[in-house]
Amino acid sequence: MRTPESPFQRLVRSLGAILLACFFSASAAHAAGRWATLEAIHHLENPRNLTRPGPFGELGAYQFRVTTWRIHTSLPFSQALDRRTSDIIAVQHYEWLKGKLEAAGKPATPYNIALAWNGGVNAAISGRAPRVAHNYAQRAANLAAVLDKPQLVAAAP
Repeated sequence: MRTPESPFQRLVRSLGAILLACFFSASAAHAAGRWATLEAIHHLENPRNLTRPGPFGELGAYQFRVTTWRIHTSLPFSQALDRRTSDIIAVQHYEWLKGKLEAAGKPATPYNIALAWNGGVNAAISGRAPRVAHNYAQRAANLAAVLDKPQLVAAAP
């Protein structure tokens, strides 16, 4: 036989459910924001997934440099050309940049993530990123905002 809950126990259970729902909503919102930011960066860096190296030896969907690649993995740099592997490393790099920005008291907005991605995390934190990196960050933030909105699908007649 189950003992009836007190009003306090019901309140605690309800608050627990609300907190759990908020946690999952925040996690989903963060993942959606991260996805949109990374997709915007991919669109700016290598939208056609070309396999030839960039002017500074960058490879893959996100145009990683070998030094950035080495921060996150010991896999051969040529694996940057594999989209799945590149996506995994991009998420790791996003989270690394996010941690560095937040530790410095900067919000991890799509703009700041893209600024750090393109101009370097230290330049983004110190406010010394070049104008071209700021232009890149604005384009990425604009794209991320569009990508992060739910798409309305028109019903077919």
